[in-house]
Amino acid sequence: MSESDGAGRLVRPFALTGGRTRPSRADFTLITTVTAVDPPPERAPRPQPEQARILRRCVRPLAVAELAALLDLPVSVVVIMLCDLLEAGLITARPPHPVSTRTTDLDLLQKVRDGLGRL
Repeated sequence: MSESDGAGRLVRPFALTGGRTRPSRADFTLITTVTAVDPPPERAPRPQPEQARILRRCVRPLAVAELAALLDLPVSVVVIMLCDLLEAGLITARPPHPVSTRTTDLDLLQKVRDGLGRL
């Protein structure tokens, strides 16, 4: 049975999370940036094959949604695996920067919109 087989895909995510359906923490959103810790901590457990795939992809900062797309896995499954990696000290997670709603930013957006409208 290949990975692209529909029946295989139903079992695979369940197996990757050890049957868990909810993350153990709420650190991750779709735009949380994840980076592998280099070098990994000495006492960190050896990652499972799918976790190792995540670590290879996260050599550079990567958003959770992008990581899920690259791995071709549901975001919920990736988040559960990321929780395990974070708790093991193998990754860092950075929340997105808050968006500023200052008036000057809105003024700039208005000017851009007006400029584009004149094109």
